[in-house]
Amino acid sequence: MPCSSAPARTGPLGRLGRTCHRHRWITLLTWIVGLVCMITLWTRFGAPADDSFSGSDPGQALLNAHFHRQSGDSLTLAIRSAGDIGSAAATARITSALVPFRQAPGVTSVTSPYSAPSQISRDGHIAFATIQFGAGSAGISSSETRALMADARTAAGHGMTFSLGGDVVDLAETPYGGPTEGIGTVAAAIVLLIAFGSLLAMGLPIVTALFGIGTGLSLIALLGHIFPAPSFSPIVAAMIGLGVGVDYALFIVTRFREALRSGQAPEDAAATAMRTAGRSVLTASTTVAIGMLGLLVLRQQLLNGVAVAAAATVAMTVLGSLTLLPALLGFAGTRLARQTRIRVPGFLRRRSSRPGQPQGQGQRANIRSASLPAAERWAAVVQRRPVLAAAASAAVILVLAAPALGMKLSMPDESAQARGTLGYVSYATMARGFGPGFDAPLIIAARLPGGGASTAGLAAAVRATPGVATVTQPVVSADGQAAMMIAYPKTGEQDPATDALVNRLTGAVLPRATAGTGIRAYVTGPNAANVAFANVIGNRLPWLVAVVVLVSMLLLTVVFRSVTVAIKAAVMNMLSISAAYGVLVMVTQHGWGRRLFGFPEAMPVTTWVPVFLFVILFGLSMDYEVFLLSRIREHYDATGDNAASVARGLASTARVITAAAAIMVVVFLSFVLGANVSVKQVGLGLAVAVAIDATLVRLVLVPAVMELLGKANWWLPAPLARILPATSPDLAGGIEPLAGDCETVPASAR
Repeated sequence: MPCSSAPARTGPLGRLGRTCHRHRWITLLTWIVGLVCMITLWTRFGAPADDSFSGSDPGQALLNAHFHRQSGDSLTLAIRSAGDIGSAAATARITSALVPFRQAPGVTSVTSPYSAPSQISRDGHIAFATIQFGAGSAGISSSETRALMADARTAAGHGMTFSLGGDVVDLAETPYGGPTEGIGTVAAAIVLLIAFGSLLAMGLPIVTALFGIGTGLSLIALLGHIFPAPSFSPIVAAMIGLGVGVDYALFIVTRFREALRSGQAPEDAAATAMRTAGRSVLTASTTVAIGMLGLLVLRQQLLNGVAVAAAATVAMTVLGSLTLLPALLGFAGTRLARQTRIRVPGFLRRRSSRPGQPQGQGQRANIRSASLPAAERWAAVVQRRPVLAAAASAAVILVLAAPALGMKLSMPDESAQARGTLGYVSYATMARGFGPGFDAPLIIAARLPGGGASTAGLAAAVRATPGVATVTQPVVSADGQAAMMIAYPKTGEQDPATDALVNRLTGAVLPRATAGTGIRAYVTGPNAANVAFANVIGNRLPWLVAVVVLVSMLLLTVVFRSVTVAIKAAVMNMLSISAAYGVLVMVTQHGWGRRLFGFPEAMPVTTWVPVFLFVILFGLSMDYEVFLLSRIREHYDATGDNAASVARGLASTARVITAAAAIMVVVFLSFVLGANVSVKQVGLGLAVAVAIDATLVRLVLVPAVMELLGKANWWLPAPLARILPATSPDLAGGIEPLAGDCETVPASAR
């Protein structure tokens, strides 16, 4: 029989849903016009990406002021010859090959290997030319980069290879974007089709999410003028937006269908879905925003930009779910109430006894057990052995997390590029001819006193530093106010010894060498900036973790009126995140299955990836926690039976949370198919964490721990009890009851 309940107040979200449903044409046209306008503004006035992690860098500012021709980006043209590079034939060929580079737009100078003997290897078979631009990487278009790459390929042949390397080359060959968004969308559509069994019900969440992502990406391009963001911010924002956008629409469409099947008219069903599921979505999105905006604690300019970008995209997807989706539901009408054409697997449905079967007392007990959904029967299994279940699941998670203790962080260099790319060939050629540290040059910029000063002592001190392979001769600016030199480490960019060298130069060598001389020296350049960024992350990460965890715990304490639930949720989330870290280390650093995920070689974890994984995963994991615990709390308020409430709550949420988690996993795994190794790491870490959270944590650890805690799950100190609201909000409205809930759940619990 249909569910019955007392009339409920519509509330602001319900009124919003009813209005958008009633004026669906106006709502839809507003979204279409708004999307077109936002995309137009994006293409015409969008801010360029800013990939500099240096923040306020006095060394770079010094170069910009006194070496403006050398302050832009540079590329390295690596040359490898089967014969002697010093021969007349090789000299003529290389000199001729450099002409197109000198004539390229934006190039201020090209340093030939024949004008700098240090640019020819000792064996005479490898050399390089430096191509200097007047602008940074953001000012070099991809078409200009590809033209230079074509020039390098054209010049190769007849025993001589030319390979171009540099940041803009790497970005051109392994871009952050690509077809992954489309693959993720198709994968999410397949999961939705299986979950709903209806093309119409599948299409509504996809369309809603795409509208939200489109407006969100346009918005962050415009916000980039205020909050500069790196190149990977749109792909991270799209990844999060697609996952949560589809999930949030899934909850609302599910609740709308349930309301239709209970006998409500489409407009009333839309208001009910928004009043219940819409409120759940609003709360869940708040937890994601808390996690992302936690990046502001790091006080790093580009991370601020990424935080704002991701939060803006999530906000637009939520706005689409709360306004556009009710309008689309109005166009669908009662068609969503029809029975699905793809049947739900039998293990997810209730089973009933066969007609005419004798029903003794024991048989009736067996029938009652058999009629329960699989999730509730599983909860009963866990609750019979809670200590064993908790210990076993925790042990598996901790084993997966253990490798994270050996995590190494570094920004990826050209050694992480796919084999066969120009960037990797350039790196391999230079490493063979000049050592692995040539890929990690450290620029020493010095401000000279008014009367001038000798930089010989500074150069000697840098040259004598352990770990330095060679130092170029100091170059004094035309105005005599600054000098610069380049120090090449003995180790590569991803080697921890290079990071230690940068810190040693900055903290000890340069201050001692310039004491009493009036010279102010700085270590600058992209590699030094990466080390400085890693230092900032290491120093401020504990504050980030503390703020995000405490704010999220405060939110859960208010929502569920329980300190225990808040602490337990935080611990569970940290466990799933730690397991994701461990799996990521095993794949990227130790190479387990790296070819399966498309990593060209074992490499450190990208410096910013663990930070992003934490803030994203803490918010996403808290989403599932809210949906699960809200239904458990609802049953507990009605019955006071902790064990039964956990079982019924798990049964009520299992189907929709499983579908939501499956969507997240396939969306995130689709980004592993991209070319950029950092984005691959983010996609892999997110997919692993969501899979662990939806299985080991939600299906085993949570019910086991809640069974062990009993009534202590809902402990709230008396002072807090007097301050917090006396009733729990109806956050569980977005969960579709399984068949028969109306008959088995007391009216007071609905």
